[in-house]
Amino acid sequence: MLTTLGEQQALYDYQHFSKIPVTPVRDEEGEFHMVQIMLPGRVMHARIWKMNIGRNEMYLLDTDFEKNLPEDRVVSHQLYGGDRENRLKQELLLGVGGIRALEQLGIKPDLFHCNEGHSAFNGLERIRIYMHDLQFTLAEAKEIVRASTLFTTHTPVPAGHDHFDEDLIRKYMGHYPSRLRIEWEEFMALGRANPNDWKEKFNMSYLAANLAQEVNGVSMLHGAVTRDMFTALWPGFLPEELNIGYVTNGVHWPTWTSKEWKVVYNEMFEGNFTDNQSNPDFWGRIYDQSDKRIWDLKQQLRTKLINAVKERFKENWIKRHEDPKQIMAINNTLSDKVLTVVFARRFATYKRAHLLFNNPERLAKLVNNPEMPVQFIFAGKAHPADKAGQELIQMITNYSKKPEFLGKVLFLQNYSIGLAKLLVSGADIWMNTPTRPLEASGTSGEKAVMNGTLHFSVLDGWWVEGYQPDAGWALTNERTYENQSFQDNLDAEIIYSIFENEIIPAFYNRNGEGFSKEWVQFIKNTISGVSSKFTTHRMINDYTRQYYSRQYERTLKMRENDYDMAKRISSWKRRMIRSWDSIEVLEIKLFEKSTETLDTGTEYNGEVVLDLNEINPKYVGVELVITENMKEMVNIYPFQLVSTEVGKAVFQAKILNDRPGTFNYGIRVYPVHEFLPHRQDFGLIKWI
Repeated sequence: MLTTLGEQQALYDYQHFSKIPVTPVRDEEGEFHMVQIMLPGRVMHARIWKMNIGRNEMYLLDTDFEKNLPEDRVVSHQLYGGDRENRLKQELLLGVGGIRALEQLGIKPDLFHCNEGHSAFNGLERIRIYMHDLQFTLAEAKEIVRASTLFTTHTPVPAGHDHFDEDLIRKYMGHYPSRLRIEWEEFMALGRANPNDWKEKFNMSYLAANLAQEVNGVSMLHGAVTRDMFTALWPGFLPEELNIGYVTNGVHWPTWTSKEWKVVYNEMFEGNFTDNQSNPDFWGRIYDQSDKRIWDLKQQLRTKLINAVKERFKENWIKRHEDPKQIMAINNTLSDKVLTVVFARRFATYKRAHLLFNNPERLAKLVNNPEMPVQFIFAGKAHPADKAGQELIQMITNYSKKPEFLGKVLFLQNYSIGLAKLLVSGADIWMNTPTRPLEASGTSGEKAVMNGTLHFSVLDGWWVEGYQPDAGWALTNERTYENQSFQDNLDAEIIYSIFENEIIPAFYNRNGEGFSKEWVQFIKNTISGVSSKFTTHRMINDYTRQYYSRQYERTLKMRENDYDMAKRISSWKRRMIRSWDSIEVLEIKLFEKSTETLDTGTEYNGEVVLDLNEINPKYVGVELVITENMKEMVNIYPFQLVSTEVGKAVFQAKILNDRPGTFNYGIRVYPVHEFLPHRQDFGLIKWI
């Protein structure tokens, strides 16, 4: 809630388990199923609860009961709260406790999909179980766990990934290396990019990446950002070479689409949205709907939103003892006939909610235009520890009380799912202004476009893939100024101009029937060309095609013949590590000339002769890597093994340069095996 001064106050409601849809998970004697986590000098206990969500079951772990010490009961009190120590205990409970809960309930998943590094300890616990219960070695257990694990990161900045001081990790996990039969330094290396840097903190996302076969981001742009962030984990590879892909987030259509729009969709999809939603032809049927019907539908939803906002606003302001004159002024000014722009999301500074107020005089002209007025509705919450985000909320609240903005700029407190549903369906424009590329994906705009609400955003996150010139508006993805303040000023001016010259005229360009055909066309283009690409159905299909199916197939192969594959690949890796440094370069022939230049269009012969010592030549690959400033890949030319004899392996390649410029080059030697799912699975590299 907000005070009269616009200050955010975080209130936490105690959960009465008898009043929420969860049931205790009990054993045959009727007692709670519980898991235990070893903590320094004590044991933390967690009860297991179950929630049925449609056909799925979700299990919850709860430490708030008398069997635990007070400092452990608070572990499950709230998501955002407590110090780093409490955070570590939460992640131990989720990762280690989560696996133990599944074991106790007899649930045997084939695959594990870890979202963010918070649950990364699950990989260590699974390895421990394989080693303790089934007598696998650490290397074998790690192969089994990695094959069945996918790690998805949703965070685009390094500071957003949880990391802990070594002393804190030692305090709570000092016993774990002995369980894995490794030294403490080896254990810490699992959470570090540089195992030899003792000052580096234990990074949960690095741990997750080290214990997962596959890693992905949550949009195309975020995939690239993640490759840049994680490049230190695989030295010797450029970011673009890393096996880090992306699956763009999607939203659940049945949850976020208004009932009014569902009537239209039901006609378009012939009553079977579930089966037909992947077929773009069905989405294209929006063009068969009359323009007047679409316009009236959006009018109806805007009226529904404005009526709800008035009631909500009046109730909250009376509770806060606000000036009744202002309450009446807002109630009389807020209109369901006016172009309504919504900015609703978590309030973090990178979201740049302040941009619209960069030039208050120009904004005042927009909202007070008697012929073509605009009203802006803000809603959201800042992280309880984010003072800068809370100051943004206070700034907007204070602006909203100024006479020129009263009833035309509003901030709604207590943002919730119920309010979000009204906003995404009732708004005309859904606005987003993040600093690129700090929006990993974003989903609020995806929910809005399902409801015919047009999107106006920086080309960041999902909008990079969704934007079409005739289905919304975008700020360029190119940065003009290094100085962020200058960039903010420029972006603010562009926003004002787009509203003045494009958005507002399009909305108020009414025909003889009283509606804007231009605006309706934008809506139809949005539903046909944008909405169809951002459903959870598409997202799950992408995950299944790109990750689940391949990893499930590999997991089944891994299990065959008593996990023979895991034993063979781990044994091979151990031998390769032991012998890798013994590889010697006997001769390199490149370009066949004394100068290190390649003429464009000319084919050259390259040859590398190696003494592999104990290594079988079939397990070694050689390639010429050409880059631009060691940052961008220009070309890779693989060498073929052409002959072997005692103490010598000869590799040759045809090199045809087709790109002019000045480049860097190097020859890279790397391990090869049919069991490796990708190059970073075994990151041995030798540059020669």
